[in-house]
Amino acid sequence: MGEGRSSVLVYTDGGAEPNPGFGGWGAILVDSASREERELSGCASQTTNNRMELTAAIRALESLSSACDVDLYTDSTYVRQGITRWLAGWKRNGWRRKDGAPVKNVDLWQRLSEASGRHRVRWRWVKGHAGNPLNERADALASAEIIRLRGTEQATVEEALGAEWNDAGRVFLRVTRGSRGAAWAAIVRLDDAESVYGGVSSAASANRLELEAACELLAGMSKDRSWVFLTPSDYLRKGASEWLAGWKKRNWTTGSGGALKNDDLWKRLDGLLADRRIAWPKVNKEDHPEMDDLIRMAKERRGRPRTVENGTEWSE
Repeated sequence: MGEGRSSVLVYTDGGAEPNPGFGGWGAILVDSASREERELSGCASQTTNNRMELTAAIRALESLSSACDVDLYTDSTYVRQGITRWLAGWKRNGWRRKDGAPVKNVDLWQRLSEASGRHRVRWRWVKGHAGNPLNERADALASAEIIRLRGTEQATVEEALGAEWNDAGRVFLRVTRGSRGAAWAAIVRLDDAESVYGGVSSAASANRLELEAACELLAGMSKDRSWVFLTPSDYLRKGASEWLAGWKKRNWTTGSGGALKNDDLWKRLDGLLADRRIAWPKVNKEDHPEMDDLIRMAKERRGRPRTVENGTEWSE
């Protein structure tokens, strides 16, 4: 690395709940020589996951008072690929993409370009929520900022989404797997009507079961209405709202180039989402008593044969 330069390790993370919605970002900076650590964080309203990821990297680099050698770890493929692969072309094209469309978040990309230019930065990708301590701490900082911005951990979905979603339908989903099998249950509310749906499954994992259930529900949901999909599963919520576009662009592979698990169901979900307007807010189960009812109903159905109850078919 550079002679006479300080060496710094940086981990960044950012997010918005819902997306777009309340946003937070966090960064951990570690001096490689002294091992001294510093934490940075902040928030923004009506923002997106990508803007918060960019902001975390910008603020971390801008906080360094002198030119440094930096190893910056991010779990955002958008940030890493943008800065290492796309940025030079955007600049040549006057901050336009190959198709001529303006670059999204151009204000932040320009700021990140300037901030990174002061240092020697090695951009590294780290898998999020995979047990890396510094990545988890950066994520915790971002999440705490979102909670602080909302003013209370009990802020409702309606408050987070805004008035434009007041008339949207609501879908509540829970799944369960155990020694007696796997099952899911859902409540669908639209206007003054409420219906209960569910099914039993041979899915090999809870994640696959979540996807199976979501596809089944979305296939029956009107394309003419907006819907708010409520699930405590980060795998489904973040996959549908954050990760799906990147997987599709990379021909259904992960950020590291590996095979995408459950790609058959993600492809089906992508097709169902193409012509539907869906919001995927983060769910605090304690705010929604429906979640306890649904998990109870799903557990009762595990291992049972196909049944019909209250007009709802529980199918294999």
